[in-house]
Amino acid sequence: MSLLEIGIPTVPLRGMVVYPNIVMHLDIGRDASIKAVEAAMNADRILAVITQKDDAIDAPTIHDLAAMGTLVKIKQMLRLPGGIVRVLVEGITRLQVMNITSMDPYYVGDYERVASIYEDDVELEAYRRLAQAKFNDWAAEAKTVTEDGVERIMELRDSCELADQVAFLLPINTLKRQELLEELSVSRRLNMIVGILNMELQISDLENSINNQVRQSMEKAQKEYFLREKIRVIHDELGDKGNPEEEAEDLRKQLKELNLSEEIHNRIDKEISRYSRMPQMMPEATILRNYLDWVLGLPWNDMSDDRLDINEAKAMLEADHYGLEKVKKRILEFLAVRKLTGKNSGSILCLVGPPGVGKTSLATSIAKAMNRKFIRASLGGVHDEAEIRGHRRTYIGALPGRMIQGIKNAGTRNPVFLLDEIDKLASDYKGDPSSALLEVLDPEQNSTFSDHFIEIPFDFSDVFWITTANVASNIPGPLLDRMEIIEVSSYMEDEKLEIAKRYLVPKQIVKNGLKDYKIKLSDAVLKKVISEYTREAGVRTLEKTIAKICRKMAYKVVEEGVETPKVTVRNLPDYLGSPIFIDEEREKEPQIGYVNGLAWTSVGGVVLPCEATTMDGAGKLALTGSLGKVMQESGQAAMSYIRHNTKKLGIEEDFYKKLDIHVHLPEGATPKDGPSAGITMTLAMVSALTGQKVRADVAMTGEITLRGRVLPIGGLKEKLLAALSYGVKEVFIPKSNEKDISELPDSVKSGLTITPVKTMDEVLAKALI
Repeated sequence: MSLLEIGIPTVPLRGMVVYPNIVMHLDIGRDASIKAVEAAMNADRILAVITQKDDAIDAPTIHDLAAMGTLVKIKQMLRLPGGIVRVLVEGITRLQVMNITSMDPYYVGDYERVASIYEDDVELEAYRRLAQAKFNDWAAEAKTVTEDGVERIMELRDSCELADQVAFLLPINTLKRQELLEELSVSRRLNMIVGILNMELQISDLENSINNQVRQSMEKAQKEYFLREKIRVIHDELGDKGNPEEEAEDLRKQLKELNLSEEIHNRIDKEISRYSRMPQMMPEATILRNYLDWVLGLPWNDMSDDRLDINEAKAMLEADHYGLEKVKKRILEFLAVRKLTGKNSGSILCLVGPPGVGKTSLATSIAKAMNRKFIRASLGGVHDEAEIRGHRRTYIGALPGRMIQGIKNAGTRNPVFLLDEIDKLASDYKGDPSSALLEVLDPEQNSTFSDHFIEIPFDFSDVFWITTANVASNIPGPLLDRMEIIEVSSYMEDEKLEIAKRYLVPKQIVKNGLKDYKIKLSDAVLKKVISEYTREAGVRTLEKTIAKICRKMAYKVVEEGVETPKVTVRNLPDYLGSPIFIDEEREKEPQIGYVNGLAWTSVGGVVLPCEATTMDGAGKLALTGSLGKVMQESGQAAMSYIRHNTKKLGIEEDFYKKLDIHVHLPEGATPKDGPSAGITMTLAMVSALTGQKVRADVAMTGEITLRGRVLPIGGLKEKLLAALSYGVKEVFIPKSNEKDISELPDSVKSGLTITPVKTMDEVLAKALI
């Protein structure tokens, strides 16, 4: 008659098997398993334990569990630090798994108790005596079982209990242990155990034989030689070709050449000694060898000599980049400080600007000017802290973080290290990489940066750190606080023309095999390409477009036999197709409810017309054009300002009860947001309500408060460049931005009348006709 056990709390085990009549500790770490133990403790302390087939599976199903487990009784439970629960259990009986009825919040199963099968008494008695004799011999050789333990085994008369006790003590793998658990025939179980004991005794004999071979070939006083010879013979028996001791000697030579501090030297030497004693077939040997390769491959004391000739560095920067005077000056200042003090200034440069303005290539030129190695690591989308600090060696396939990898690839301790796209860092359950970067970039901490893989402090204080970002506001605050922000702003059209002539066209002519042909792109052609085919803040698309022209010319040379292909303004569409950007004609005459606003985008400034109209209604304000939350709030603030100042503006006090106002920003499919459209929307609404026209030759930017104050904005240069290109004559900017006018290019200051305004009243007085 079988005995069923229904609804028993269950714990899946990794890498271990519990036998009946055995008392042992189990360390429980999974939440579901801990809850199963707690449920058993709150009931009758009865628990089922079943071994997993695959230890890697975190949430096993019934198919991932062995067919047979063990019913145990919890004798003691103890909570350890780190959320681990240690339980002392005693095996009761074998269980056949019937069903796993629940996995949440913990595993619950139905089982059938199964009893061991006792067969012929004489045969069983013979197996029992043989097993005890073999066990006694093995224990004497292995010396892993105490004398009391051996005595207890030798006194056992129950064959089933004897088989389980010996199985528990044997050095066998989990699969073999499970086979012994599932074998119900006591005779066959003892037969299996006798076979295992025989194999262990044979291995012991082989070890003794190896020892004897070594002793016969050595002198009595040569203890070290004996140990080395023993290792050699072992590897000969196993068929291994490598000798860890010889490798260890080579590693020690490399270590000595590094000339490290005594503390670091001793730590690495200790790891080399571990490696030399470790069997090569162990997985940990490969991990340790990989670790030693990384540690010994790092440039602990190797540094490249800085080029500190300011004039030479200046000439190299000028040759590689057009414009960017502020950035170049800052680099030369850094070199000057380095020349005078012999140390790094400790600052971290952060180049902030739209895509394509040359931030990454500028960092390359800095390394070239300083005669340093250059390393680039892109941080866009990095969300795992281990990407910065590395993985601990306990993980399979562990590697150091990007910082240590970059330093090793550079081969020197003082490269120029570019951290690209630092404003696009992410974070999730794997950690916050921006926090890990603090230790890397902080001059007060980075002299002792500790990578999780290397586990030895490495000095990053001599690295020249450069970071890049498109928008500074997206950089985490603590990181931003440690950086020196240098704005790399948009290029003007004449700057793009010079860059194309000096760098892009010659580069693409060579790249496309046209060096030996008389290829020329006139200024008129390049201007047309810039204005009608590439509208961007930088020159990345411009270079692609020039490359496209060169490819077409290469085709004409090869396929059509044209020796000198010519590109003119007239035939440019044959190379590039119809123009992509055609400026809408600016309103030449003053309009009611139509205002030229200015906006900043990731690719530069744009003119953003704003339209407003009124209609009979009940005071509804409609804001359209894919406006973001900030711009919608600007429209509401404008409405409140107008209602508060109806008398001063000459508007009926109850207009909001009779009229609906609709404010629209064209190109409705393009999302728009930002805090700089306040005065534009207010002016358009006032014009629509009063019937006064707005000057067509003005544009404006600035946020408004409920009291009518005009607040400062960002991206002034880009916005003014857009206004100049659009053809307006005067631009209203916030009074608080007046300090930024001095940094504007002369062409902008001479081509526009820039009028700082402090209040909305000034805007209305100057813009309305």
